[in-house]
Amino acid sequence: MALHMVSTQSVEKAPEKEKDEESEDESEVLEESPCGRWHKRKEQVNQGNMPGIASTFLAMDTEEGVEVVWNELQYTDKRILKSHEDKIRTMFQNLMVVEHPNVVKFHKYWLDVKETSARVVFITEYVSSGSLRQFLKKTKKNRKTMNAKAWKRWCTQILSALSYLHSCDPVIIHGNLTNDTIFIQHNGLIKIGSVWHRVFANELPVPDDLRTPLKCLRDEQRTKHFFPPEYGCAEDSTAVDIYSFGMCALEMAVLEIQANGDKVTEENVTKAINSLEDLNMKEFILKCLSVSEEKRPSAHNLLFHRVLFEVHSLKLLSAHCFLNTPYITQDNLLEEKTKLIDPQAVMASVPRKGQSPMLWRYSQVSSMELDKFLEDVRNGIHPLMNFAVSRPHVLPRTLSQTQEDLQTAKTPTPEPVEVETRKVVQMHCNLERREDKARIHLTLYLKLEDKLHRHLSCDLLPHESSQTLASELVHYGFISEEDCQKMANFLEDALHKHRPPLN
Repeated sequence: MALHMVSTQSVEKAPEKEKDEESEDESEVLEESPCGRWHKRKEQVNQGNMPGIASTFLAMDTEEGVEVVWNELQYTDKRILKSHEDKIRTMFQNLMVVEHPNVVKFHKYWLDVKETSARVVFITEYVSSGSLRQFLKKTKKNRKTMNAKAWKRWCTQILSALSYLHSCDPVIIHGNLTNDTIFIQHNGLIKIGSVWHRVFANELPVPDDLRTPLKCLRDEQRTKHFFPPEYGCAEDSTAVDIYSFGMCALEMAVLEIQANGDKVTEENVTKAINSLEDLNMKEFILKCLSVSEEKRPSAHNLLFHRVLFEVHSLKLLSAHCFLNTPYITQDNLLEEKTKLIDPQAVMASVPRKGQSPMLWRYSQVSSMELDKFLEDVRNGIHPLMNFAVSRPHVLPRTLSQTQEDLQTAKTPTPEPVEVETRKVVQMHCNLERREDKARIHLTLYLKLEDKLHRHLSCDLLPHESSQTLASELVHYGFISEEDCQKMANFLEDALHKHRPPLN
C-alpha cells in the first residue's frame, strides 16, 4: 500500500521569492546533501555549536521550507575519522532521537570520505533570533535588571531541557552551557544548542590545524567562569551543567557580569550575586554555584524551587488538556466560548465560618491573560513534562539499513534511517468506499506531542489487517513503536464500525 504524508509545523515559512531572484538564490547554493533535501548556502552563521571551528553555514530545508544550519568538521587525514567512525555514528544516532521543545533539534548527519580527506556534516535547527547573550546586551541598553517573570520563564525552560538530557539513558551531559549556547525565539521560547560539543571536545580528537588557538583562548577566558572548580580535573557529571546553569541564571538576572578585561573573576561573580534584591533568587543561584558538586540540586528538583514554581500543576494540566481536546482546532475558540459566559456568574467560592463565602466571578478573570497563557503553553514555554516523576528516557535505537539500501546509496557512508520517537496525542480517521467497491480509502490524521500534524492516506484491500498497517506506519517512521498497538486497536475499531455498511 502507498502511504502519502503531509507534515505541518508551527514554523514561519520562508516567503516565496520573485522569479527574477530565483537564479540568484540558486547561484548561492554551494552544495546539496546526498539525499538532496539540504542545500548549503554561502552565508556563515554562529550558533554556538563548535567553538574554534568556523565551518557553520546557513542552509535550506527544501521539504519544510525553513532555514537550518549546515555544520562541517573537516579531517585532513581520513584515517583519523575512520578510526573513530563507530563512536561518531553512535553519538549522532543518539542525538537524532533527542526530542525536546527547549533543545535545538538535530536533523541529520553523514560522513563524506574522499581519497585524501574526510569530513562530518550535520544539520541542526536554526534559531534566527540569536543567542541569549546578544539579547541581554540589547536589553541592558534600556534597563538595569531583567524582568522577573521573563527570568523565571527562561530558567524553567533551560532546566526543563537539562532535566530531560540528564534523565536520558545513556545520560547526556551538555558540558558547554553558556549564554552563547542558549538561544531565544521571537515568541519567547528558549532553546539550548551545542549539545554535541562535549563529545567532540572530550572524546573525539580534532586535528590541531582545524583550531584557531587565539579564538579558542579568548573564548575560554571570556566563558571560563561558567565552569565549576572541578571541571577538567574529574570525570564530568550532571553537576557540571547545574553550575553552568547557575552562572547563566545570574547573568540573566543582572544582564551582564562585569569583567576585568576578558576575564570574569570570583570577585566579579560575588559582586553580581550581592546586587540581587530578591532573596529567593539569590538563594536559588547560590545553590547552583555550590563549590561542592554533591550539594548542587538536580535540574528536576530545581524546577520546584519556590522562586520558579509559579504555575500550579493543576492549572498547567488543565491548559494542556484543553489544548489537546480533539475539537480544539480554532485559535479563536476560547474567545468564542468566553462570549457565551455571563461575566457575573460565580466561577468558584470558598466558604468561611461566620462570614459570607469568598466568591470569584468570571469578570475577575482576564480573557486576554488566559489567551496569552494558553498561547505560551501551545508554544512549549510551560512544558508539562516538568511536573512528571523523573524517570530515565531510554533513547531508541535507529533502524539499520538493508543491504539493498547500502548498495543503492549515493555515498559510501549513507545517512541513517530516522525512527519516530514522538508520541501520538490525537488520532482521527476517515473511511470512504472506492467506486470499485473492493477498496476502502483511509485518511488518517495524527497530531504528535510536539504539535506536528500528519495527514496520511492509502487504499485498503479486504484482506489487509489493521495490525499490518500499524506496523508499516512504524516501519516508515510515521509513528513510534510504542504507539503501534494503540494504532492497530484504533484502526480495527474504525474498520469494524465502517465495514458493515459498506458491504
